[in-house]
Amino acid sequence: MKANRVMRIVASTLLVVVTQICRSEEDYDPGKLAGALSQASVSLDQGLKESERDGRPISAKYEIENGTLQLSVYTRKGDQFHEVIVDHKSGAIKNTEPITEADDMRDAKEQSAALAKATVPLDAAVRSAVKSNSGYRAVNIVPSISEGRPFATITLMKGKDVKRVIERLN
Repeated sequence: MKANRVMRIVASTLLVVVTQICRSEEDYDPGKLAGALSQASVSLDQGLKESERDGRPISAKYEIENGTLQLSVYTRKGDQFHEVIVDHKSGAIKNTEPITEADDMRDAKEQSAALAKATVPLDAAVRSAVKSNSGYRAVNIVPSISEGRPFATITLMKGKDVKRVIERLN
């Protein structure tokens, strides 16, 4: 009886984990994103620049949210963190909301800590990565710290081809 209970718990946990993995893979399906990016006329670095009106940009990504392409930028203004949605066609700010979810807040704090040590702005890092990778488009930038130094991981796409590059932020 005790073994059956343990097996049910393990099976339930495994189901939750597999569901989360499948959901996250679906959200970041390169094929879906590549197809949707053809609608976007705003580059990632332009979105970062535009979001500066709502604070210092600390990360950005193109994503498919509820079946629709959106450009999401996390910003920090004072002690507040926000998600700024930039219109991927015009570059105008569509929406700004405070970050309240625990995982998102943790990510925002880590990204902000990395940028506190940075001397290179994120938009400049994106431009450098794109310039060094002809034909690719930046779709994501996330700053972090390694060995005490700030850097950014930038995801680039050319059609369905995806690659990640590292740019130093100092």
